[in-house]
Amino acid sequence: MSKTASAAAEAIVFLSPGDPPESFPDLTRGTTEPDGLVAVGGDLTPARLLAAYGRGIFPWYEEGQPVLWWSPDPRAVLLPGKLHISRTLRRTLLGDRFKVSVDLAFGAVIAACADTRAATGTWITPEMRAAYLRLHTLGYAHSIEIWRGTDLAGGLYGIALGDVFFGESMFSRVADASKAALVKLVRLAEDQGIRLIDCQVATRHLATLGSQLMPRGEFLGQIQTLSAAAGRVGAWRAEPRPTQDLVRTLEVPSPLHV
Repeated sequence: MSKTASAAAEAIVFLSPGDPPESFPDLTRGTTEPDGLVAVGGDLTPARLLAAYGRGIFPWYEEGQPVLWWSPDPRAVLLPGKLHISRTLRRTLLGDRFKVSVDLAFGAVIAACADTRAATGTWITPEMRAAYLRLHTLGYAHSIEIWRGTDLAGGLYGIALGDVFFGESMFSRVADASKAALVKLVRLAEDQGIRLIDCQVATRHLATLGSQLMPRGEFLGQIQTLSAAAGRVGAWRAEPRPTQDLVRTLEVPSPLHV
């Protein structure tokens, strides 16, 4: 093993279920190969998950693997004030196609996120689903649901910790449904003082909505303060409402036709 590879290997911490929840490494020693892997093992108890998110770390692994903990560099984030709404999406939101609700069908949203990725392999294992359902019961995990009639057309879920929302996954069964869910999340962030939405890794889909890349050091500095803020813990429950409510009258639509 090369000296560089050895140094990277030494930075990965191996956790046991009995270790204290905060037993994660100093991310200034973070690895680059594979990109962002910082710890292996442990468990998915609420205490460990919350400790991980507060340190900019999240679990991502497949069935049969130990729990793998990641903190990519750079980090994809969405600042609520940087949301891009294309003219196409704006027309969709102003139409009567969808309604949006919050925390009404968390289990169905996380199941749909897993099902849409089943063919290519999903990190949303039964163990992961159970862990996030526990966090939802405790008031930390939330879902946005997009409805087309009585059918769940799209949605997303993630963790709210202080003034940060850590997005976990999203799905869409109908065009623009997941985008509408993200717009609703941004509106909630604006209303509740959430200042940063963590998107974990960059995708073209998220980039069209305004996500940007942030160096890990800057990201960690921000969440150290923001995640410690006195955020709202508990259900965000909201009954279905028309998506027209998501369009602010003073907004100028982005020219992106996506």
